[in-house]
Amino acid sequence: MDPSQVARSRVSIQSADFDLGREIETLRAQDARVGAVCSFVGTVRDRYVAPTLAGSPSATERVLSMELEHYPGMTEKAIEAMIDEAQRRFDIFGARVVHRVGLLRPLDQIVLVAVTSAHRANSFQACEFLIDYLKTQAPFWKKEQTPDGARWVDARVADDAALARWGIQAHNI
Repeated sequence: MDPSQVARSRVSIQSADFDLGREIETLRAQDARVGAVCSFVGTVRDRYVAPTLAGSPSATERVLSMELEHYPGMTEKAIEAMIDEAQRRFDIFGARVVHRVGLLRPLDQIVLVAVTSAHRANSFQACEFLIDYLKTQAPFWKKEQTPDGARWVDARVADDAALARWGIQAHNI
């Protein structure tokens, strides 16, 4: 596979569901040096726990569905740059990010982050770094539908704090 094809295959923004096993198999097949694979799959929860100003949970509200939007081209470019940064920081062999858009229901898969390296520590760290970055900096817009109506979802303070431990300040307003 030529380098431009590898780079393009690292990120997929799609409405269709993904097959975790197939994604991992494809990522592993790209490099025979792989000794470790770490993956994270995020799903739609059927509950939203609203934080209070003090940071503790307050009311729990039922989530009926979530709709995700993105800006084609810009989103992929931002995630590619994030993967490049993970490769610089963690000595990984490969990474794959699949993020779904469109209408999703509770228990649907939203996102896959998968990372390969020689050893597990690098894969774990890079996977965690990538999901922390995705949660706050990737250009996605999320709207949750609840029994009380729709609401746009902002990045949470805890997500910004998770990103800060990597030495990156969140750009959220």
